[in-house]
Amino acid sequence: MKRVVIVGGVAGGATAAARLRRLDEKCSIVLLERGPYISYSNCGMPYRIGGVIEDDDELLLQTPQSFHRRFNVEVRVGEEVLTIDRASHKVRVKHLASGEDYEEPYDVLLLSPGASPIKPPIPNLDHPKVLALRDIPDMQRIMASLPPKPGHVSIIGGGFIGLELLENLHHLGHAVALWEMLPQVLPVLDAEMTAGLTRVLLKQGVTIHLGSAVAALEPLPDGNLIVRNGDDETEEAQLVILAVGVKPEVMLAQSCGLEIGALGGIRVNDRMQTSDPAIYAVGDAVEIMHLVTGKPTLLALAGPAQRQARVAADNIAGLDSHFPGVIGTFVIKLFNSELACTGVTESQLIRLGMPYRKLYCHGQDHAGYYPGATPINLKLLYDGESGHILGAQGCGQKDVARRIDIIASYIKMGGTTADLAQGEFCYAPQVGSAKDIVNMAGFIAENDRSAIAPLAHWSDWQPGWQNDPTKPLVLDVRSPGEYAQGHVLGALNIPVNDLRARISELPKGRRIWVYCRMGQRSHIATRILRGAGYDAYNVSGSFLTFLDHHPESVEYPTSQE
Repeated sequence: MKRVVIVGGVAGGATAAARLRRLDEKCSIVLLERGPYISYSNCGMPYRIGGVIEDDDELLLQTPQSFHRRFNVEVRVGEEVLTIDRASHKVRVKHLASGEDYEEPYDVLLLSPGASPIKPPIPNLDHPKVLALRDIPDMQRIMASLPPKPGHVSIIGGGFIGLELLENLHHLGHAVALWEMLPQVLPVLDAEMTAGLTRVLLKQGVTIHLGSAVAALEPLPDGNLIVRNGDDETEEAQLVILAVGVKPEVMLAQSCGLEIGALGGIRVNDRMQTSDPAIYAVGDAVEIMHLVTGKPTLLALAGPAQRQARVAADNIAGLDSHFPGVIGTFVIKLFNSELACTGVTESQLIRLGMPYRKLYCHGQDHAGYYPGATPINLKLLYDGESGHILGAQGCGQKDVARRIDIIASYIKMGGTTADLAQGEFCYAPQVGSAKDIVNMAGFIAENDRSAIAPLAHWSDWQPGWQNDPTKPLVLDVRSPGEYAQGHVLGALNIPVNDLRARISELPKGRRIWVYCRMGQRSHIATRILRGAGYDAYNVSGSFLTFLDHHPESVEYPTSQE
């Protein structure tokens, strides 16, 4: 009888155990978990801290007892695997309660150790009021350590966990300060796509220190801490939570000689086998192939971990199953903002040296004439030659994830911008638009690729262009009233409806960048100008995107300054 030992009992390990039992009723399955819980939702822990989820038990999908009854899996909690003897096919296990250790034999071993919080080199991280969130015991410690309301909490790290904790602690009434060493929140997105979220956080009264690496934590006599950055900015905190990211937990794999990849994760093939064919690995600890870049990546997300676990279980059971790779699709919901991403970002493409084009598109979650429509801003990255979609990011108040999910599906199927333009989606006035924003992104990309309405970008714009005839002339085709409320520094205003009559005011030999508020009027104006022989370009995203790139360069009439 085949004996399978699984190390780690959360998303990857528990999923693999359940799938394997469904495929093979006869094999022996032992699940070893270092902590006291198995099969729980890590993603729900910030919301349990915030009281949205009212009981710890709501996070538990299975207990050791219920898992055993349903799947006939021997579950042992509080058991830490210390070493792996690959030659004899045994693991040494420590029973944490007694301190005793023993050997456990295996025919097949599956590792699902997850990832552990990164601890930056900051003094006094061992202070009892400095905590991190990885598992349910961590969550319980944070809840027990929260100050009386209203208290002061500092969060170090502006990624997913840091921001979700920020929102939940804010809702509890605590004064929250966020410290992020990079100049933006959510560094996994491109900076301009997070600008709106930063405005939302500031409006909520959250203190944000961006581009601000914490240099010291200084204990005070009353048990509180001073958080200090390199510029000597300080905040006093009754609790500090570390959320600077995670790293693959690979010590066990490394100690027994399994191959570790360049990114620090366990190296696996598409069957989820490690360099030892008898040992499989899944989840946050492994390096997997990114389908857009063709390179290994680390991805600490529950969905891919569970799909990897299914593939590993299939192969252990004798099937021939393969994990195709990932594209990195995720969403975060904070306050009234929803941000989502799939594929690669522009910053990743630049870092990898991959050619690309981009566009920004502004629309609404449903038809504008139906009450309650809210804005959606979309960024699309694509190959200019083939039109293949490389990535997308979206932000708005609702239904952003649905649009990113659509684009993610196209990416997985090798789709192009032409496919987006012809995509067929559900439409009713209260749930969508006849020309969905995903379609609009496809239209804009195809117009760009065919040079019907080629795009220009605010990321290339510089103040002072209006005084340099070798640089593009920036043309604002909004109404005079809109122009007076704020416009691009030095922009010339000719409303689109007057453009044909006033076209002689524009220099014929100079490149012209055209913008409006969202992009529709500037597209029409670009076509008018190109039809008349002008070298005109539609500035992608128009004025709304300019505000996210260059808010300091909005010009107002003197009377309004």
